[in-house]
Amino acid sequence: MIAKVPDAESIIADRGYDSEAIREQIVQQGGQAVILRKRTSVKGNADLDRGLYRNRHRVENTFARLKHYRAVASRFDKLKRHYESVVAMACAFLWLPM
Repeated sequence: MIAKVPDAESIIADRGYDSEAIREQIVQQGGQAVILRKRTSVKGNADLDRGLYRNRHRVENTFARLKHYRAVASRFDKLKRHYESVVAMACAFLWLPM
């Protein structure tokens, strides 16, 4: 999957993708790996760009909130345009102040 985005400046992932092989592949393609290291790691997270990692968390939380809408989570619509419309409506509902 990483090989399909060769021109990315940085690749942001969670702890599940913390391995030296993945980090080396990202660096070889000219990108920056923004991956939180596991707790058992000796190297630590001194080089982690916390601002970018915080944005990853916000995006992940947005998808979690979108999946609270049953039509988005189960994709009842067969047509792509109908499903995109439902996702747009769900985003609008999330955006509105409650």
